[in-house]
Amino acid sequence: MDAASAATIIFPDRISGQMGLMWQQTKAPLIVPLLKLLVYLCLALSIMLFVERVYMGIVIVWLKLFGRKPEKRYKWEAMKDDVELGNSAYPMVLVQIPMYNEKEVYQLSIGAACGLSWPSDRITIQVLDDSTDPTIKDLVELECQRWASKGINIKYEIRDSRNGYKAGALKEGMKHSYVKQCDYVAIFDADFEPEPDFLWRTIPFLVHNPDIALVQARWKFVNADECLMTRMQEMSLDYHFTVEQEVGSSTYAFFGFNGTAGVWRISALNEAGGWKDRTTVEDMDLAVRASLKGWKFVYVGDLKVKNELPSTFKAYRYQQHRWSCGPANLFKKMVGEIMRTKKVTLWKKLYVIYSFFFVRKIVAHIVTFVFYCVLLPATVLFPEVEVPKWGAVYIPSIITLLNAVGTPRSISLLVAHIVTFYEFLTILFLQITPPIGFLDPI
Repeated sequence: MDAASAATIIFPDRISGQMGLMWQQTKAPLIVPLLKLLVYLCLALSIMLFVERVYMGIVIVWLKLFGRKPEKRYKWEAMKDDVELGNSAYPMVLVQIPMYNEKEVYQLSIGAACGLSWPSDRITIQVLDDSTDPTIKDLVELECQRWASKGINIKYEIRDSRNGYKAGALKEGMKHSYVKQCDYVAIFDADFEPEPDFLWRTIPFLVHNPDIALVQARWKFVNADECLMTRMQEMSLDYHFTVEQEVGSSTYAFFGFNGTAGVWRISALNEAGGWKDRTTVEDMDLAVRASLKGWKFVYVGDLKVKNELPSTFKAYRYQQHRWSCGPANLFKKMVGEIMRTKKVTLWKKLYVIYSFFFVRKIVAHIVTFVFYCVLLPATVLFPEVEVPKWGAVYIPSIITLLNAVGTPRSISLLVAHIVTFYEFLTILFLQITPPIGFLDPI
């Protein structure tokens, strides 16, 4: 073997040895302490999340044993006919249906809204069509005309641009002259189908309680059994409704508006500043601003509105991106305003800042991704970094069990949920292992 060939073989070994030495010199003084610090921080956040979940669990148990339904906590009387006033005794209700290229569900949603039971001269259906497909726009307009020919007071509204997306459409819809005659506005996304008695069950809360701004109903998922992904979503969202929304409504008269299946008092909506498109969670934005004005919200858990869950990963990813990024952005914009307001109690401020925003919207995502998906796999490569068993096993297991409270029928899926989760960790570990192994001189 000549000298040139020997140098060719030795040169890569020398580079590998130097890189391995650099890795060892960097690992002990820099990477290991950093990982330990991040682990301690995530353990503290995990405890915060755990305490929050246990607290809400205790409140729910108390409510189930001793709590009263919304109809008992607030004044609620069925709307009755008035011989002298006639239909004018009933408030004017606007029903908004924002749409965007909803070819598959536009007929169902419009039909359900037009089928709402309420005096025909005291309700207006407003279809806000932001569709960019001319064919779909024509279909939606024809459907509105078909219901109008049956005597339904339905308005088909379009605009020149999609500025502000859903928030922009809702804001534009409130500018029409006929809206000024309305007292309340019910909002349903295009895939929601309210039952005919929806208004009879929600409007009395607003009529008889002048301090209530919002009545929120629960979602009922018609395609929950379509696949494993929809079953998992059902479990997560049922926890949100049966625990988070119920606790917020019962203890602080505040929770995040879900953007649909709810009825707003229009005067409260306007006092809060109306719809704004500064974040991707315009519904939560409006709810927080209205709450800071002193308005109360009511969640009616036994009133359910049918809708569909995203059944494709693309749709699910888009939805989760919006729900995950939007609250953090809104928190950054509003934390100062929440602290300065004088119309709500100190305890309510703490609840909104700490529990509603920080723990549920920020800490929960940090713990789920950074701790479970990054740090735990990384500790396999760094034996010097130890994670206590209670932080790696007990706390996440208890939180997962609590998440299944809202959907008892899905408890059997917890095993699949955990297996899928740890399989994802394994894949992530396999992706980061080769570069680390390349730097290891052994």
